[in-house]
Amino acid sequence: MIAKWTTALFLAGTLLAPAAGYAADTTAAPTATEKAREAIGDAAITTKVKAKFATDRDVSAMNIKVDTDNGVVKLSGNARSQDEANKAAEIAKSTEGVMSVTNDIRVNPAGAKY
Repeated sequence: MIAKWTTALFLAGTLLAPAAGYAADTTAAPTATEKAREAIGDAAITTKVKAKFATDRDVSAMNIKVDTDNGVVKLSGNARSQDEANKAAEIAKSTEGVMSVTNDIRVNPAGAKY
């Protein structure tokens, strides 16, 4: 009887060991597929933010650059006023998928052209 239990436990351990090893490997570095999905997600976020800028009367989609990396949106470029820069940041923050926003938009002095 003891031999049967020993054999059963040995077989169970032999079968479960590879599964435990696989579970430990799932925390490894992202695969190429995961990186591609992330890049596509970042591109989609950038596109959504730029589309919102294009439909907003107070924000210039042409003068404000949008870059996204891992859900973090970085805004740069030039704004006519601080209100425009703030509105651009608000629009970006309200966009689905955005984790945070870094607002590096420069405000041009009154009357300056871009």
